[in-house]
Amino acid sequence: MSDYKLILPSMGEGVMEATVTNWIKNIGDTIAEDESIVEIATDKVDSDVPSPVAGVLKEILIPVDGIAKIGEPIAILSVDGVVDQPQDTVDTNSDQEIADAVQTIEKDVAAIKTDTIIVSSEDKFYSPLVKSIAKEEGVSQTELDQIKGSGKEGRVTKDDILDFVKNKGNKVATPVAAASTSAPAAKTQPAPVSLANGDEIIEMDRMRKIIAQNMLQAKQAAPHVTSFVEVDMTNIVLWRNKNKNEFLKKHGEKITFTPIFIEAVAKAIEDFPMINVSVDGDKIIKKKNINVGMAAALPSGNLIVPVIRNANQYNLAGLAKQVNDLANRARTNKLKPDEIQGGTYTITNIGTFGNILGTPIIPQPQVAILAVGAIVKKPAVIETPQGDVIAIRHKMYLSHAYDHRVVDGALGGMFVKRVAEYLEAFDMNTPI
Repeated sequence: MSDYKLILPSMGEGVMEATVTNWIKNIGDTIAEDESIVEIATDKVDSDVPSPVAGVLKEILIPVDGIAKIGEPIAILSVDGVVDQPQDTVDTNSDQEIADAVQTIEKDVAAIKTDTIIVSSEDKFYSPLVKSIAKEEGVSQTELDQIKGSGKEGRVTKDDILDFVKNKGNKVATPVAAASTSAPAAKTQPAPVSLANGDEIIEMDRMRKIIAQNMLQAKQAAPHVTSFVEVDMTNIVLWRNKNKNEFLKKHGEKITFTPIFIEAVAKAIEDFPMINVSVDGDKIIKKKNINVGMAAALPSGNLIVPVIRNANQYNLAGLAKQVNDLANRARTNKLKPDEIQGGTYTITNIGTFGNILGTPIIPQPQVAILAVGAIVKKPAVIETPQGDVIAIRHKMYLSHAYDHRVVDGALGGMFVKRVAEYLEAFDMNTPI
């Protein structure tokens, strides 16, 4: 028997660590190859880690609620024979390299103060980029709070904090806010919550806490504007009703409205690529890929947004397969961390709950989100060669929220109108 170190595998871009939430196996348990051994949680999604080898669980290195870094060992297994270790755990460093690394770490630790964990407040919002620079440069929360921001509403930009670091190193007076002789403005505090007899206190679960923080930061970061367009969905409704059974028989997939929405959005993004961007300080990052997120409600009541990457490269059948697979695995908590990252535009279907209009919050760092409402029958005036007539049509509202820092009303309005045009132009003879 030999020891095998089970490492925490890569979970996608931007995921550097995970929290151990539950050990499925106990010390002494036999584990088959590819059998799940531990449940973990990132700030994006919960998942489990399978063992790449068969063996017996000998030692648990990261306890429940402990934090594990990507590439670090989390357990030791006893295996038959000699099994090659993953590359991440092979020690190839020389003594000199180790000594140099230790010296670098010691310098970094000495330079970093204990208050370098940066948090935003109600009157001081810091972007993830600014927080990252502050951490790397050893700028404390106190120092950062004193910097006079040049951004909108006094926000500290990338240039502000870099100027501060530069001047700080040269012992030059830093661009801090001048002391005010008047009393400081009172900080807005949430209204106190009173408890009455019989009230129930419910602790937020981990996912709800993350959602709450993300939504708050999204509203603080982006000035939201919402445009609304009504769409005639009659052709799509009639086509789906006619073909849904045959579609299921041919492709083995149910055809819902969601893939049709995503197809129209992907086409509209190709027409208006400046809706497919992100904001980095004073820079606009234009995204090459069209990665459409689709918000999905979980049985717990929480929300998750799996992403269809390169959505413009799929046909309708391919989109249906992607949508159904991601939605089903979202409901059963089987999504991988990288499957909910990298979105460049998001769709949320509020019509599922009977809502016709909404004002969705833009997920950062995206700049727009589309809410599709319920499809309802209503009388409408339609033009015919014989003149205008009133007919019963299937109608739906699109609610398009966008970040007014980079998306003006013209672009935001034209984009959602183009989505509506693609939906209304849906061909009743579209093959399945």
